[in-house]
Amino acid sequence: MKLLEFAQRLFPMFEATPFHQRYYALLEAFAEGRVRRLIITLPPQHGKSLGSSVVLPAWLLGQNPDLHIAIASYSASLAHKFNKRVQRLIDSKEYAEMFPNTRIKGAGRSGTYQRTGELTEIIDHSGDLVAVGREGSLTGNPVDVFILDDLYKDAMEANSPTIRDNCWDWYCSVVRTREHNASQELIVFTRWHKEDIIGRLMGRERVVELHSWEQLDTLGQSDWLLLNLEALKSTPATELDPRAVGEALWPERHSASLLAEKRRLDGLQFEAMYQGRPSDAAGLLYGDNFQTYTHLPNDVVRHANYTDTADTGDDHLCSISYSVGLDGLIYIQDVVYSQEPMERTEPQVAEMLRRCGTREAIIESNNGGRGFARNIQRLAPEVSVAWFHQSANKESRILSNASTVLRTLRWPLDWHERWPTLAAHLRGYNRRFRSNRWHDAPDVLTGIVESECNHTIKKRILGSSFRIRNYVKPKEEVKIDTRPRPLGTPSNLEGE
Repeated sequence: MKLLEFAQRLFPMFEATPFHQRYYALLEAFAEGRVRRLIITLPPQHGKSLGSSVVLPAWLLGQNPDLHIAIASYSASLAHKFNKRVQRLIDSKEYAEMFPNTRIKGAGRSGTYQRTGELTEIIDHSGDLVAVGREGSLTGNPVDVFILDDLYKDAMEANSPTIRDNCWDWYCSVVRTREHNASQELIVFTRWHKEDIIGRLMGRERVVELHSWEQLDTLGQSDWLLLNLEALKSTPATELDPRAVGEALWPERHSASLLAEKRRLDGLQFEAMYQGRPSDAAGLLYGDNFQTYTHLPNDVVRHANYTDTADTGDDHLCSISYSVGLDGLIYIQDVVYSQEPMERTEPQVAEMLRRCGTREAIIESNNGGRGFARNIQRLAPEVSVAWFHQSANKESRILSNASTVLRTLRWPLDWHERWPTLAAHLRGYNRRFRSNRWHDAPDVLTGIVESECNHTIKKRILGSSFRIRNYVKPKEEVKIDTRPRPLGTPSNLEGE
């Protein structure tokens, strides 16, 4: 019998969606010992605890009534609640039919075997189920299976350095000391903070992202396997999560529109809790400091575009069309931010250029960008398209120009709703360059302020007669000075 079938027999009203089917299949692989250390990050209210902390321990004790299992959560009362739910399953007629050898003391009956919220012992066997709150003690026999389910109650706890440190100390001094060579660990969390237990483990031990089932049998004894299930899919489809970008994880309960509403309330918290990508607000490069506008100014002097094609299959093509006002500010008009192949993004970008009245487009020629640029020129012949090879250090460019980006760029008032993935990647971008997964959007914003600075310098050199109509498309790559410099007034451009 499969774990999911077991759950459905005990909970007849449980309707397993495709997501639940894969979730329970992974829990079953853990129960079979195919993976020793497993981390699953899930959004709130998606049924994670029912599977990991109720169905799974009952199943494990049915398969092997001599197992020692421990469940830990942020409070003893919640952990005891899981234990009592397991007890009710074992008491059921259906469970007794499936696992007649796994029995516990009846409620209200005296005897030598214990049945409390903290401890459940299996009659005529050495197995038991212990439930403790965070920082509780685990005395006695070694533990065969640890299940850590939400060790932080809410954002307030997760944002407390003291609580995070105490939780880590407890994990190291209590959980790890009860392990033996064959012990297994399952961590099932909604993430709140970058320095939670999962974040600290990722910084100290080898954690491998799970993409295919065959990975289960290839890990080392001390390796962790991590599956992050986003509420709204934003990464490429995998065998474990084959959704298309933008699809909700459990649309029957949490639709994409409902999740978008939650994202609008607090983008950073949504990225942590619902997308499994927490950021330390104090360490963010941009945060929520982007400035907005409601209407384009009447004195627009340039309509331009900057595009960076995707470096790898996991990266995003980022193409931003913008206008420059007489005040020197840069007004973002439209964006194409996509992981789709170039044959899909080329017509999207060309259509955006026409829609925004773009006159000049600069495209980085790295990694296929030159061919992309030629196709854009063919699809939008009214636009002057230039390309160049970006050889400057990406980290230095992004970090050095961050203040200029925040000072000079203006976004539509609803930009985070129009381009939620782009907004999430920008708002959550960390000052520690190597801790970021995606650099595509910050790289393009940096390229925009660099190119506009170069354009301002060129205009001052050529005089006031320089206009967009005099721009001639180069036959070869153009040279752009990408040294970090602020976009400022003529007075602080002297000497350039």
